[in-house]
Amino acid sequence: MADRAKKSGIGAEIEKKLELRYDQEEAAGTMNAILVWINAITAGEHESIANQSQKELHRCLRDGVMLCKLINKLLASEGKPKVSFQKKVASPFVAMGNIEAFNKGCTDYGLSKEFLCQSTDLWEGRKGPFLNVINCIHSLGFLANSKGFDPTYTGSQTKFLDLE
Repeated sequence: MADRAKKSGIGAEIEKKLELRYDQEEAAGTMNAILVWINAITAGEHESIANQSQKELHRCLRDGVMLCKLINKLLASEGKPKVSFQKKVASPFVAMGNIEAFNKGCTDYGLSKEFLCQSTDLWEGRKGPFLNVINCIHSLGFLANSKGFDPTYTGSQTKFLDLE
């Protein structure tokens, strides 16, 4: 957000650390694995994510629609009820509602609450907090693999996520 004050002190240190972890995950190929997996699952239902840049991932995931379509496919594979969401996002409140619906779907699918992201992590688009979104999808991919979901998530466990 443009009107947000710059972080200082410990807040700035934490933000910088998160940004460094994001860069490490990007170098390890996590973002590309997420992009390929989401595009494979939502093919034909949603516009594909064009590249793995943080800005492009944020642009495609920000309104929560693609995330809800992703979790609905995973839930349907287990015969669980889909989450309801709004496909036309006219305000930030609708988008945040979609993101919360995604989080509810994740817990219904079996993802531990520790791996969920907050709507502000995704909505604001800052690189550091966006790592929480990446961590959530990354963990969801591994959970889907453990349940035999196809297409398989090809991300690899790294030492950068899930620390501290």
